[in-house]
Amino acid sequence: MNKITVVGLGAGDFDQLPMGVYKTIKNAKKLYVRTLDHPVITELEKEGISFISFDLVYEKHDQFLPVYEEITHTLIEASQESDIIYAVPGHPLVAEMTIQLLVQAEKEGKIQLAIEGGQSFLDAIFGALRIDPIDGFQLVDGSTFSIHHVNMNNHLLIAQVYDQISASNVKLTLMDKYDAEYPVTIVTAAGSADEILKTVPLYELDHVAEINNLTTVYVPPVATPNEALKEFSTLRAIISKLRGPNGCDWDKAQTHASLKRYLLEETHEALQAIDEQDDDHIIEEFGDLLMIVFMNAQIGEDDGMFNLEDMLESINKKMMRRHPHVFGDVQVNSVEEINANWERIKKEEHGEDASDEPVLKGEYRADSSIQTSYNYQRKASKLKFEWPTADGFWAKFDEEWLEFKEALATGTKEEQLDELGDVLTTLVNLARHHKLSAEEAMIHANAKFARRFTFVEQQVKAQNKQFEDFTLEQLDEFWQQAKLTEGDA
Repeated sequence: MNKITVVGLGAGDFDQLPMGVYKTIKNAKKLYVRTLDHPVITELEKEGISFISFDLVYEKHDQFLPVYEEITHTLIEASQESDIIYAVPGHPLVAEMTIQLLVQAEKEGKIQLAIEGGQSFLDAIFGALRIDPIDGFQLVDGSTFSIHHVNMNNHLLIAQVYDQISASNVKLTLMDKYDAEYPVTIVTAAGSADEILKTVPLYELDHVAEINNLTTVYVPPVATPNEALKEFSTLRAIISKLRGPNGCDWDKAQTHASLKRYLLEETHEALQAIDEQDDDHIIEEFGDLLMIVFMNAQIGEDDGMFNLEDMLESINKKMMRRHPHVFGDVQVNSVEEINANWERIKKEEHGEDASDEPVLKGEYRADSSIQTSYNYQRKASKLKFEWPTADGFWAKFDEEWLEFKEALATGTKEEQLDELGDVLTTLVNLARHHKLSAEEAMIHANAKFARRFTFVEQQVKAQNKQFEDFTLEQLDEFWQQAKLTEGDA
């Protein structure tokens, strides 16, 4: 089996080319280069060294992966005839997809591969920027990186920024986290005689002329927490400080139990924000919910019982385990099959045996009788314990309503309470049948009542009077006005 030897041309000009690599290139019988667009190539051509370039392959494809796959395929085919040398910019193992494809081919036994050195562009970048990577840094591909993987507390180096279009894409991605005025540095031809460093506000990144295939974008780490308000780690640090020795007495006094009421309140406020269809309000209220989650995680960590990572591991495992049709090879043909899989997997997780465990186990909700009723009847419906049509639900409601009215007329308080419970249970079940949440409906109704009654109160105060100064009819007129302001007839 013939050998493919890969050499790195370094990050800068000819003077930085290692002697060993130079000798390998000089003695090469068949020399391939990924691109001719490199300072070293120009000098080598002056010495009469010839190359087979893959520059034309870039023009054949709209995306990079097919380019790299074709280059790799060509190299493997060429190595069937003789040993070959393949030269790439920088170091072969830094930001070189073709080399990773060749490494994979080697693992599959298709080729014999040797990799020789070459100065990585990282060495030159660190020197040009005067930064120490020990502080923490990330190197990402500008054409594929996700802002969700960027840590704003690290030095960030973005390669594969080669023209204004790629620079624009990088700018837009970064602006999902960084302020438009945040300083970024464009580094071009680092370590060479043509080295250029230019620092500009992020919003100007794609307006800089000095961008080419030797360009790397540098984003410095944030200096203060106020610059990293979109980082999960910032919220975690805030919660930790609030519960720390020099933190807030209220936060330090909280427990899982004491936070229950706030979790319920914030959940209701989040649901209200959704009903309002107010994105800003949704952001605020779900942020509050996230704070409660982080607070509980910090309490668990302070107690030495669990931390945020344990929470993440638990939910990540659960979501992948309960979606085998997405993360596994299970085939499903309907939502019903998805739900059936979910319930089956859930029982397996808890070691439940349907013949031994009560059907309603785990469905009780201490903070909401309405939600408990919904859960119970939903569970029963899965066992076909419900009327087949809506008429049955309505008939049951009519029956319970009459019994409630009779209890009000002749029954005891206990009987009245019992019949009222049956009416409410039937209403919850009727709503469930029509795919409505009675809990959500009550949250919406309470919010609506509060808005309208507040309007009535404002009208009373506007006339410098008290409620008792108005008749019920007058107050109801204010109420009707409130409905009109909301667009209700």
